Amino acid sequence: MTDTAPNWLLQLDDPVPSPRVPPGVEYHRVYAGGKRRILRGILAIVLVVVGMVVFAQLLLLGARYLDTEILGRSGFTPLQQAAGALSLAALIPYCMLLQRLLYGVPFRSLHSVAGRFRYAMLGRALLAFGPLLLVVVAVGFLAPVDQVPWSTFDLVAYFVIGMLLTPLAAAGEEYGFRGFMFRIIGGWTRGARLGAVIGIVIPTVLFSLFHGSLDPYILTSYLVLFGSLAIVTWRTGGLETAVVLHVVYNVSALVLGTTLHVDLGGALNSRGEIAGSIATLIPSAALVLITAAVWWITRRTGPARTPAPSRVEESGTPASASRRAGRSTVPAPTEIGFRISEAAAESARVSPRLPRTE
Repeated sequence: MTDTAPNWLLQLDDPVPSPRVPPGVEYHRVYAGGKRRILRGILAIVLVVVGMVVFAQLLLLGARYLDTEILGRSGFTPLQQAAGALSLAALIPYCMLLQRLLYGVPFRSLHSVAGRFRYAMLGRALLAFGPLLLVVVAVGFLAPVDQVPWSTFDLVAYFVIGMLLTPLAAAGEEYGFRGFMFRIIGGWTRGARLGAVIGIVIPTVLFSLFHGSLDPYILTSYLVLFGSLAIVTWRTGGLETAVVLHVVYNVSALVLGTTLHVDLGGALNSRGEIAGSIATLIPSAALVLITAAVWWITRRTGPARTPAPSRVEESGTPASASRRAGRSTVPAPTEIGFRISEAAAESARVSPRLPRTE
């Protein structure tokens, strides 16, 4: 990645060069090429949406069958919550497969520009931003809510689902919309900055409307949430920080909802009829602050980029020493070209001319 100064959020996450991934480009420009391939991108977006709907319908159908025919239950159940979470989690391998088939890019490239999932960055983002987001989501539950009776079994089941499956569901949404779709639309323009703008705006608006609420407070909260996650993905060059924020947001909301005996099924089924309030925007304010913090952290390095084809070390400094010093070992493509040209000129200047052989 083309970091030019120490960056505590991105440090020690060494890139892994991947074949068929353009060197020195931002996360959303990996699919960009000589041709914009808009028709292929539209096909990819349609396949993502269709896949998400098909996964959800099949898994929910199976959950309802088990509930009614075997368990004798009706209404919204933990099994249906688990089915919904698994249908979103399925987007992770599904989008990787579509990326491979339609664009020829390796699966692992979807994680980040480093060609790998950067667990160190995930841990730092969780420690830095997780507590703030957790607190503001909890504050939003201080308002009075309608409560319904819960059984001990359901409370325990929702807790287990919240801890195990909800993080996978949140990650699936990130890989589908802030990952794959961001890259598709971001590659349609000639310039990286314009590609970032439309790659952020279009999926954010579509995904917010997809949640089915036109209430100004709720719709604004969706726009801020998904827009912030997209900007964070762009600036950090990968999905790790966005996954952390989305997981904390969803898990804390689910666990607090069951703790307070909120009617989760009714809230999901009548999402388009629920009226929001100014309290709905409290987490949005925290997300704006977090996004601003990430932008400030990356202000000198800019958005992280894919690795260059080869590493050029300064003054023979080993790569491990450069990493320990917090310096990037992967210069920008323009810097590589300058160094190669400079070396060629120096060689031509000092090498003696050999005599011609007859």
